[in-house]
Amino acid sequence: MNEKVYFKNSKGQKLVGILSNPTNDKDKPIIILCHGFSTNRDSGKNLNLEKIFGDKGISTFRFDFYGHGESEGKFEDITISEAVDDVLNAIKFLKEEGYKRIGLVGSSFGGISGLMAASKTNELCVLALFCPVSNYKDRDLEKKSEQELKEWKRKGYRMYVSGDGRKLKLNYTFFLDYDNNNGYKAAERVDVPTLIVHGDADESVPVKQSKKTASILKNCKLEIIKGSDHRFSKPEHFDKVLNLISEFIVEHLK
Repeated sequence: MNEKVYFKNSKGQKLVGILSNPTNDKDKPIIILCHGFSTNRDSGKNLNLEKIFGDKGISTFRFDFYGHGESEGKFEDITISEAVDDVLNAIKFLKEEGYKRIGLVGSSFGGISGLMAASKTNELCVLALFCPVSNYKDRDLEKKSEQELKEWKRKGYRMYVSGDGRKLKLNYTFFLDYDNNNGYKAAERVDVPTLIVHGDADESVPVKQSKKTASILKNCKLEIIKGSDHRFSKPEHFDKVLNLISEFIVEHLK
């Protein structure tokens, strides 16, 4: 059964999610599904994982980050810290609802948000990340010119083009927040079983970031998909990632 639910971030703003509990048994595990940047809770990965887990009797909770989908807030004001706060409040909400065993799957931006959240709570029992941006600052310094970064700072915002072609304003506060969310440092504090899946042809997030994060995490399995891009666009890559994630989660929930 899918139920639309509402909870709040630490600022009191409304966040919206879909709670799916196929068994109505809150003693069984539930998996939080964190979408990528500029998408929403109905991403293809989330919907597919909801079905896969549901068929196995595992509950899921997919929600819209601040400024995304139906949740309150302006997209231009989003930061990693805001998203981490959203994840922590999602965990709090599920605990208050009576769920005891909580796992998390995060994609890209949702990956760093999930990793950072895992470093700040003891409530997660398993973690799986698709091509996470472990360090946004390193990525931007590598992929953006010095002039682009100076212009972003000067104007106070830049235009971000989403995967579906939308042009969205993104404030410079997003960049300023990078130093508060270093995934490598966070990884030192995470000890739950973790899976990272990354394509070696990822054009958005260098695979070397996941290799470094995996080497720091205490209990991590790294799966590199040969030839895959950031979105696992080829059907065989997409299916493989879903299988790797679901099998890992199920195995570590036994």
